[in-house]
Amino acid sequence: MSTSDSRPPESVWDYPRPPAVQEDDRRVTVECWGERVADTGRAVRVLETSHPPVFYIPAADVRTDLLRIDSRRTLCEWKGAAVYWDIVLDGRVRARAAWSYPQPHALYDILRERFAFYPSRVDSCTVAGEAVRAQEGDFYGGWITREVQGPFKGGPGTGCW
Repeated sequence: MSTSDSRPPESVWDYPRPPAVQEDDRRVTVECWGERVADTGRAVRVLETSHPPVFYIPAADVRTDLLRIDSRRTLCEWKGAAVYWDIVLDGRVRARAAWSYPQPHALYDILRERFAFYPSRVDSCTVAGEAVRAQEGDFYGGWITREVQGPFKGGPGTGCW
């Protein structure tokens, strides 16, 4: 499915549970320390109730030479076991700046060999040239743009939503 830059706003409360996955052909970028870490027109968005979308970028469009696997692991009831990645450049480290699902559950197999990035842990993320705002909190990695409306889970007091 192709997307348009002029879509009406989406309420994250209209996103489904379990999450939906939607192909997105807009240009998506991630930068850290002046380096382009990811650049694609082949992202997929994961849309889950109460969360801003998370963009997953194909490994072929990510500077995987800048990524180092971290020891952290988490489990998503829908997608499966996540592994986390540090961005490392010239001795500098952005801990757990990205994550992936090496062996996702069958319904989310499209996430295999893709990386998602926390906007709060890199210098910038963009969607179709628009700067992304990070979802509040330290667990979720949603990308907030003009096209999505909250309130969003992640901030103080939203853990039981």
